[in-house]
Amino acid sequence: MKKVLLASAALGLVFSSPALADIVVATAGPMTGQYASFGAQMKAGAEMAVEDINAAGGVLGEQLKLEIGDDACDPKQAVAVANQFAGQGVQLVAGHFCSGSSIPASAVYAEEGILMISPASTNPVFTDERPGPGIFRMCGRDDQQGDVAGQFLIDNFPDKKVAFIHDKTAYGQGLADATKAAYEKLGGTSALYEAYTAGEKDYTALVSKLKAEGIGVLYVGGYHTEAGLIVRQMREQGMDTVLVSGDALVTDEYWAITGDAGEGTLMTFSPDPRKDPDAQPLVEKFRAKGIEPEGYVLYTYAAIQAWADAVKAAGSTDFDAVVEALNTGTFKTVLGESGFDEKGDVKLPGYVFYEWKNGTYDYLEN
Repeated sequence: MKKVLLASAALGLVFSSPALADIVVATAGPMTGQYASFGAQMKAGAEMAVEDINAAGGVLGEQLKLEIGDDACDPKQAVAVANQFAGQGVQLVAGHFCSGSSIPASAVYAEEGILMISPASTNPVFTDERPGPGIFRMCGRDDQQGDVAGQFLIDNFPDKKVAFIHDKTAYGQGLADATKAAYEKLGGTSALYEAYTAGEKDYTALVSKLKAEGIGVLYVGGYHTEAGLIVRQMREQGMDTVLVSGDALVTDEYWAITGDAGEGTLMTFSPDPRKDPDAQPLVEKFRAKGIEPEGYVLYTYAAIQAWADAVKAAGSTDFDAVVEALNTGTFKTVLGESGFDEKGDVKLPGYVFYEWKNGTYDYLEN
């Protein structure tokens, strides 16, 4: 009897383990650290995507299981997370956030045969030099963003001294360099080009130098935390210099840092998917849960959507089959209908300008 009971228990374990049939997907980004607001955006988008897909029957009749990885925007930690995902049998990574994390992590995913669709990494190197065919991005590129910003600076500030600064990261320096190159190609002259150290609290020396140089427009290649402190400290020194930056300012935390000093800050970002009528039911669903789907929430959701549609089109989670589907298919996502080009870059509208006013950001009014 004891042997029968043991055998029955063993069989029970085998037949009552549906989790073994789950398809494992993941998102990874800065869940902790000074850029954790972006990790929270990605987590929210991934959780809702998995919830919605599972409620609709899953993928190929199987449920999705979500893993969360914290890379803190650190390259070494990103590689460790990537290796951890490989050990967990992850099929898709909707991540990472920082280009400096995505680029080294992509080498692990390429070697392990894991699909990667970054919702947020904009450095051109990420896809221009991708280590394998399974690396994609759901967002634009810094050279596209730089062209738009460079033209804007030429058109709107012809008589102002324009300075470019960056935080030495793959994202920050890449964006500043791309914008500066576009600006100078159009005939602009950079009044100053400098690097600053991310994570500091006091940028008084840098601000004093900008003031002494009579800088009228400051282009910041970096993240919202430092940009917020810099603009606040410029106002404290009586400067009315316009701060212009990129998509790393698309978080309400920017205004929490700046307060009224952030008024008039300009930045580039893709067209806001929250304003698309087709996205309204999902936007309201997020808001009903107390989540504002700002920044990269919907981009992360769309990355998982596109992958799920590609798996369905392929009829399999086989790496090569899904890559082929992603390369050749068109996917209806919360960002609109799109596909990917031969580099793995998404085919979506480019960048537009936003302005921070009264504690929120919206399209810049002409």
